[in-house]
Amino acid sequence: MEFRVLGPIEARAGDTRVPLSGSKVYTVLAALLLARGRVVSDQRLTSLLWGWDPPATAGAQIYTYMSRLRKRLGDEIEIVRRPPGYVLATRDSWIDLLEFERLEQEGRAALGEGRYREAAALLDRALALWQGPALSNATHHLRETELPQLEEARTLALEGRIEADLALGRHEEVLAELTGLVAGFPVREQLRAQLMTALYRCGRQADALHVYHDARKVLADQLGVDPGAALDATYQAVLNGSIGLESPPLIALRDRFQAPSAPAMLPPDVEDFTGRSAELPVLRAVLEPHDTPGWQPRRCLVTGMAGVGKTALVVHAAHLSAGHHPDGQLYVELREPDGTPRDPCAALVRLLRALGEPRIDAPGVHDDLEELTRLYRSRTAGRRLLVVLDDAVGDLQVRPLLPSTSTASVLITCRTHLTQVPGAQTVRLGPLDAEESRVLLASAAGRERLSAEPDASAALLAHCAGLPLALRITGTRLAARPHWSPARLAPRLADPRTRLDELRFGDLSVRQALGRSLPSLSRAGRAALRGLAGFPDGSCTAQQMAFALETGESEAERGLEELVDGSLLTINGLDQQGRPIYGCHTLVRLFAYELSRPSLLPAQRRQDTGILRH
Repeated sequence: MEFRVLGPIEARAGDTRVPLSGSKVYTVLAALLLARGRVVSDQRLTSLLWGWDPPATAGAQIYTYMSRLRKRLGDEIEIVRRPPGYVLATRDSWIDLLEFERLEQEGRAALGEGRYREAAALLDRALALWQGPALSNATHHLRETELPQLEEARTLALEGRIEADLALGRHEEVLAELTGLVAGFPVREQLRAQLMTALYRCGRQADALHVYHDARKVLADQLGVDPGAALDATYQAVLNGSIGLESPPLIALRDRFQAPSAPAMLPPDVEDFTGRSAELPVLRAVLEPHDTPGWQPRRCLVTGMAGVGKTALVVHAAHLSAGHHPDGQLYVELREPDGTPRDPCAALVRLLRALGEPRIDAPGVHDDLEELTRLYRSRTAGRRLLVVLDDAVGDLQVRPLLPSTSTASVLITCRTHLTQVPGAQTVRLGPLDAEESRVLLASAAGRERLSAEPDASAALLAHCAGLPLALRITGTRLAARPHWSPARLAPRLADPRTRLDELRFGDLSVRQALGRSLPSLSRAGRAALRGLAGFPDGSCTAQQMAFALETGESEAERGLEELVDGSLLTINGLDQQGRPIYGCHTLVRLFAYELSRPSLLPAQRRQDTGILRH
């Protein structure tokens, strides 16, 4: 059996085309093929078939499409129901996309090793597999999702084949093709550089320079950036006549360009990093090249409550993957020490200094967000960078800090879910489990000390409730006081009314970390947070919160949902009427208790009966 997606989607049994009908059946087949043996969930199929407006019978219709495919494809192909979706077992079938990727990878390898004739032939065979626009008979929902990366892979193969042709002296043969490609892809700088090279070698230096000046205008008008280093280097080579036939132009120019120094702004790694065995591989898959066809650097949001270890996880993953980003690692904190959002202009100034931008101190630049963004995009264009944006507050703050290039990886930590980070994957962090908590506490305090007093150690773990910041503070306090035992510290944490007083050491403080969420909360959000103090188990419905606050249910719900958005609350299920039950971490409830009684001193709080001991 043969399958094709690089053009109209079709299946063939030998020389016979398998009759399929309807864009939705083709969409289901393509979705299964593109998953490469992985499960395609019902939710994803629904989205690819109907977008945001699925019919009530979506599940039944998907089942019907699967039945049709099973009947048409026969016993050679197996479509298996595997919750939460379906998987296609193609066995020994030929798939044009996989063949394209194999030939493209072999061609790229030959190009990198200087085997230009072989590279040109392999890449030409890969490109010949395309029979028009990919997925042309699928729904537009599938095309919007999958077509951009397929087209990017095709264009990269095309650029590689032209690069090999130029290295072989075939500039006259590729000149007309390049002219059409630049017209169709006016902002692709590599095609511009290749056209300039071909024109120069054909004796048309003035035309080559015109291509560069046109590129400057187009890039500025459409993207607000300057030409990248490779295109600038080609321009200089055209000016001084250094583009000869003895070496491939763009390989030589790219290799010749080296940034003055690659920025290395990452904070120190956490040497005793513990846990997150499920989340860390997800981040590394975002950052590091792997065997998945069509892989390219991506963006990832890591969300969770204050103190849950977002920064530690991201910094650890960034250090592990730094070698895959040879142009440097950028890092910036997006909150001021008092919790207020950092102005994006200030963040951009910091990043541009690290990138060596000489125009950063020009008059008026520091406060000109548009100009700073333009300089930043120019400096990051085409560079293999890792950008870490720590503790982001919102989309308006983050948007100017996103590189415009697809060669950069971006990790963002935030307490709220950002909605305007294209293509971002989200990783949500919760508290550590019991074993991970024990290992983290032991790494700071010493395993022997904990083992010697298991009951007191268990109490310490319970009081920290899996929050990494609380565990690290507790372990650090024990490590700094060798004369203290777990049995001495545990009673100090036992009283919930003063626990946050104890969970601080040096510049580490659970109360301070939670307090950094306050500046971004509305009046309704703050009221709901204070209201949590009245619920001993930290859970309530909007109706219960409205009664406690003596306000309307919609107002209470608005405040509670804001706390959910800020990772101060979670949804713990539904009540019998189908209303959300909101719940919070133990330490968040203690923080809410303090907010509801701001004038009480620690000694007074110990006498206050407004909160249950537990």
